[in-house]
Amino acid sequence: MKESISLDIKGMTCASCVGRIEKFLKRDEGVISASVNLATEKAKIEFDSAKLNPQGLIQIIKKSGYEAAVSVKKIKNKDEEIHKLKLNILLSSLLTLPLALPMFFELFGINLMPSPLIQLLLATPVQFYVGARFYDGAWGAIKAKSGNMDLLVAIGTSSAYGLSLYQLIRGHGHHLYFEGSAVIITLVLLGKYFETKAKMQTSSAIKALQALQPTTARVIREKTELDIPIENLRLNDLVIVRPGERIPVDGVISQGSTHVDESLITGESLPVNKNSKDKVVGGSINGEGLIQILVTALGSETMLSQIISMVEDAQAVKAPIQRLVDKVSAYFVPAVLIIAAMTILVTGVMSGNWEMSLLNGVAVLVIACPCALGLATPTSIMVGTGCAAKAGILIKDAEALEIAHTITTIAFDKTGTLTEGHPSVSLLHPILISQKEFLSLLASIQSGSEHPLGKAILKEAEKQTVEYIKATNVKSLPGRGIEAQVEGKKFFLASKRLVSEQSLSNESLDKISTQREALGETVSYLIDEQEKKVLGIVTFTDKIKDSSKKTIENLKSLGIKTLMLTGDNSGSANAVAKSLGIDYVRADVLPEEKARVIQEFKDKGEIVGMVGDGINDAPALAAADVGMAMSTGTDVAMHSAGLTLMRGDPLLIPNAISISRATYRKIQQNLFWAFIYNVVGIPLAAFGFLNPVLAGGAMAFSSVSVVTNSLLLKRWKPSTHS
Repeated sequence: MKESISLDIKGMTCASCVGRIEKFLKRDEGVISASVNLATEKAKIEFDSAKLNPQGLIQIIKKSGYEAAVSVKKIKNKDEEIHKLKLNILLSSLLTLPLALPMFFELFGINLMPSPLIQLLLATPVQFYVGARFYDGAWGAIKAKSGNMDLLVAIGTSSAYGLSLYQLIRGHGHHLYFEGSAVIITLVLLGKYFETKAKMQTSSAIKALQALQPTTARVIREKTELDIPIENLRLNDLVIVRPGERIPVDGVISQGSTHVDESLITGESLPVNKNSKDKVVGGSINGEGLIQILVTALGSETMLSQIISMVEDAQAVKAPIQRLVDKVSAYFVPAVLIIAAMTILVTGVMSGNWEMSLLNGVAVLVIACPCALGLATPTSIMVGTGCAAKAGILIKDAEALEIAHTITTIAFDKTGTLTEGHPSVSLLHPILISQKEFLSLLASIQSGSEHPLGKAILKEAEKQTVEYIKATNVKSLPGRGIEAQVEGKKFFLASKRLVSEQSLSNESLDKISTQREALGETVSYLIDEQEKKVLGIVTFTDKIKDSSKKTIENLKSLGIKTLMLTGDNSGSANAVAKSLGIDYVRADVLPEEKARVIQEFKDKGEIVGMVGDGINDAPALAAADVGMAMSTGTDVAMHSAGLTLMRGDPLLIPNAISISRATYRKIQQNLFWAFIYNVVGIPLAAFGFLNPVLAGGAMAFSSVSVVTNSLLLKRWKPSTHS
């Protein structure tokens, strides 16, 4: 049986570590897939539970040289790690300072370097106590027949320390490099400290979401108000929320009315009006009213928990571009070891100065640590998904975020996506029967319906106080309408497609229908199946969303073509498309045909994004390169999409493209800098233009600069309707 699990990994330092853990996991036949993320220090693994269990996975990771534990659904507390690093850096700095400061004074011809024995006493604790972490990591790499950053640092600093010790024993006290090994370890640790601090900021979006969850709730039990821990709540509990308090759970308002601030969950800047029977989301803030909420979801089932889980999953899954980096990293450390060995050999043979050739080799080893390579992509993805979540865009996986920046065509469903999705009846035009009987039949057919058009008819019947009975044998005819029986007689509430298929066209009704479609209205026909007659038409109008036009304009400014895919009639579809400036229209499209149209555009070389909100959009969302579901729609649509838009605002679509482009630019910049450090640094070190101390500083700076560059993504701002 296929299962998935998230494990926390301890001890990773660079991209090579990621590759090694994945390699060990994928060797086991019980592992279906494994993705390790250096920035989050997590592994997301799919496995066959009949062949392997979580403890087995942890043991595999231990064999690769790392510690692992089952992840808990909260951000790992890094305070202990930061504190330990601080103490090590403080100790290392105090011991290294007497060795490093004289190097500065030597520039002015002043010799303040301590005696050789004092240098040995200062450098030894730095090398073997403070630097023990590098030896641990290096030993794990050697056991796994692999290489990593720790191995390079351990070999490099040990070489400098060993050469100095050898010179000291020989009595050559003026050619010592203890300061080099000590300074390298101190600088690498300092870089690790700043890197860890910066990485903590990349997960700030999840921390902010987790902070929204209150720890207690006020419930009514046996007519008494009680404050209880949130984990003790039960479904159908009545929860009281006072003005200004944070709503603790998902539920439905059973009493009271208020305005609710949902900005940190949906990105909606204005408070939303809420009345009795309206849904509320845990984590949002109650406004001015005292409300009672009937609990409908708890724990992992709440929207807030699902959002956090989705963001975490997106950050754990490897982006396509990262797979290329991982392949490079697998060969990187062995290649560096070869270059370092060749540097020592060639420089030593050509110059005869083996001491200098060894130092050049050490510089090559130190500057080439692949930390920045491993952090370039995941840190950008973490910040990008966090910014998107804050703006109301949930990204299901990193692949969707990466592909979104290449989209050339966006396909839209019409109802509920570009329009409000709350249609109203604009015309009742019966023939052969009275208007009251016509509306009664329509309401009977739609009784119990959750479809927007059905709700519009029921609302109109209520408005005109028309009585109706519940229809039986109701069947949905996708793309064609509804079939139902009322008092034993079969009726169709049908689209023009079904009227044409049954050859029941009526010239006078068709004329009215064409006129109404030109106004952007949706037209349905009522057919008496037994009499084979059309009894009249009902038309609906659905207001276009205020931000739809700006959405299309923004997409065009990004160079993206637009397409409308709708099951509605061509007249209504064309009218809406013309008013918004949409490039292509496909009307009267059945759900399965939507997916075929998407494929048709893909076959032409287009990268297609699809936006929808209903069950009928699910096939098209799955067929598109990137599916975008409105959270105002169905769960089926959201599960089929790579991106979920947390509110029904089309402006989130160009925003999603924008954050994708910004994130991908950051990934490219990071990879450029990560590679350029090595492309420039390794030759400089090999030819003796970069001493080991400067190499250590450059390596530490490379990791910090990559993470800091990713954090600049936080400056991204979503477009708003004006």
